[in-house]
Amino acid sequence: MPRRKAPRKGSLQFWPRKRAEKFLPSVNWKIIPSDSSKGFKGIIGYKAGMASAYVKDNTPDSRTKDKRITIPVTIIECPKMKIFSARFYKNKKVAKEILNNNPEKELKKKIKLPKKTSEKFEKINSEDYDDVTIIAYSQVKKTNLKKKPDLTEIGLHDKGGVKEKIDFIKENLGKEISVTDIFDNNQLVDLRGITRGKGFQGPLKRFGLSLKSHKSEKGRRRPGSLAPWHPARVTFRTAMAGQMGMHTRIHYNQTLISLGKPQDLKKGLTGIKGYGDIKTDYIIVTGSVQGPSKRQVIITSPLRESKKQTKKNYELIELR
Repeated sequence: MPRRKAPRKGSLQFWPRKRAEKFLPSVNWKIIPSDSSKGFKGIIGYKAGMASAYVKDNTPDSRTKDKRITIPVTIIECPKMKIFSARFYKNKKVAKEILNNNPEKELKKKIKLPKKTSEKFEKINSEDYDDVTIIAYSQVKKTNLKKKPDLTEIGLHDKGGVKEKIDFIKENLGKEISVTDIFDNNQLVDLRGITRGKGFQGPLKRFGLSLKSHKSEKGRRRPGSLAPWHPARVTFRTAMAGQMGMHTRIHYNQTLISLGKPQDLKKGLTGIKGYGDIKTDYIIVTGSVQGPSKRQVIITSPLRESKKQTKKNYELIELR
């Protein structure tokens, strides 16, 4: 019989393979394209779980056009956010940060808050800064997950310059930010998050090596040779045991087929295994999302849209 072969697992692009420092990864908001009709470039979400969606395929030139098909989807709960502070940049460095005067009580459990905020938006000169972003926090207390909010930096769509961004922050200071204000139906989104952690694993599971012969003297579940004699060192390319999972990864160009409040879609948003009920705003995206249920993810505008993914158009009928 022919010998069984398989491609090597584990991309050499990612190194070192260690645990992520934080659950919400940093995002380079400058490289994400701007849309003047929208305000914020992203929002914090919490993965609820996967389901099968019964949809009508409205994609042009598709083999299943105008037919009803079943596709795998992921449900993500997106509680409304609020602005915690505005961060001003000068020469690619943080020059100043102005806090919101009325932060919520739950923020005291997360970070140390000052008693008074001396800086005000009225005294800011927009010409002194190159860019401005916001630090937003999720109102996760309205869900079944936890009480401590998650904070992250979120970029703003360019509406003309720094002055327009500052005016936009003033208008939304103290207001709740909903996912329906940021994204539209059948839009492409990117999802940034942390993969499921698998702990310390050997080279077979970590890199997909094959078992050595049963007569091997120095163990079967290990590579045959770590390195040559010259150069006399072990490089990072050698498959060795170590941390697996809990890494920062990005899923590009996933279609958002439904979003809104749980009242809009009654079936499929209650009794989710390992999560519970969806109580706040939600989105449903095609395919899978990294991480276990209840894991935080950052949903952003697409960095690099592809023509094939942009054409996709699904009309949600029901969740199964």
